[in-house]
Amino acid sequence: MTGNDSPVLRVAGRPVGRYLVRPELPARLSPRPHLHPVTTLAGTAVTESRPADHLHHLGVGVAVPDVEGHNFWGGRTYVRDRGPTELDNHGAQRHTAFQLRDPDGFVEELRWVAAGVELLRERRTVAATGLTPTAWALDFTFSLTNVTQGALTLGSPATNGRPGAAYGGFFWRARKEDAAPRVFTAEHEGEGEVHGRRADWLALTGDTWSLVFAGATERTRRDPWFVRTEEYPGVGSSLAHDERRAIAPGDTLVRRIVTVVADGPLDPDGAATLVRKAVGP
Repeated sequence: MTGNDSPVLRVAGRPVGRYLVRPELPARLSPRPHLHPVTTLAGTAVTESRPADHLHHLGVGVAVPDVEGHNFWGGRTYVRDRGPTELDNHGAQRHTAFQLRDPDGFVEELRWVAAGVELLRERRTVAATGLTPTAWALDFTFSLTNVTQGALTLGSPATNGRPGAAYGGFFWRARKEDAAPRVFTAEHEGEGEVHGRRADWLALTGDTWSLVFAGATERTRRDPWFVRTEEYPGVGSSLAHDERRAIAPGDTLVRRIVTVVADGPLDPDGAATLVRKAVGP
């Protein structure tokens, strides 16, 4: 990894991702460190940042639309009985320090701040690992600790009254192409079948690339997947799907997602094989 504000992740010396530590962004985009671009080993980009359809989609990172009423996702806030509404309620994730920096990963400390108050402190661990000559894995763990004196609750548009919109948590804005990508799990295929379901892994594939997302802990695997393919290509793991999620003072919420990044389109057997290699049986 090189550079103070944009470390580069490498697999066997090959650059596969750039981490933007202090992106200069408008407040309404909820500024936050994120990975972009992320590429396959052959160099195909598999992320987008600030696309025209959703300017607040920033590559790969952690974003939550409602932390006790503060927007750490960006864009409009979904308000019950009003719909998407422009509010002056955006927070920001601020890089504090790297505890560890290596060519293949890092451990970072961040502060989640809104209205001049620190709400959450995060420890983020990111590591890149080679799997095959055409595939590597991005191991992404985030730990959110409530540093306030009271309970904090995390919400989503779904918990605020918009069915099917339980986004918030780990989120990957993928490459947009002329045709929508294929999406499938071991048991289901298509956006309508996989969105909102729990599955050990979920694959998104284009003509020349594949992403396979896997919950790497039992607790992470209990979060349903948030999936979009037709409107835009994006996958996330829902922290607040059916109800708001509370974090007591001093408590920590931890999630770990491992994403296989592969050249070429994978089928279900190929995706499952790479997940076993990346995460274990």
